[in-house]
Amino acid sequence: MINYDTDFYGWTQEQAAFLKAGKLTELDIENLIEEVETMGRSEKRELNSRLTVLLIHLLKWQYQPIRRGRSWQLTIKGQRINFSETLEENPSLKPQLNTILKKAYAKSIIKASQETALDEQVFPSTCPWTYAQILDDNFYPDAGE
Repeated sequence: MINYDTDFYGWTQEQAAFLKAGKLTELDIENLIEEVETMGRSEKRELNSRLTVLLIHLLKWQYQPIRRGRSWQLTIKGQRINFSETLEENPSLKPQLNTILKKAYAKSIIKASQETALDEQVFPSTCPWTYAQILDDNFYPDAGE
């Protein structure tokens, strides 16, 4: 058997071969469980990351209107697509969206503050937009909203 700790790629290929051959008693169950759980956490982190970047740019769009440009607009558009695709591929994450939004928004305030040099308190403490607005291709917040 290939060692999980010293040759991860080889280990994955060996485990896949065991599964394909129906050699279930040969499987490294403990490490397989760990890897499957890690894959799930990875998808959740991906969704959170896409939403965080999207929220950062929506905040920058709203609070630095003189710096708005095509680059920000394209980032917003791209992150909307990426977020929607990730959620579509992982529909069981939908019940966790409120928690994911809260965490992503908290991170986005910090990052938007860093990128804009605006104080964190300038931004609302809770997300001012609905999911529908966040994902609406035609929604771009204006100052004062």
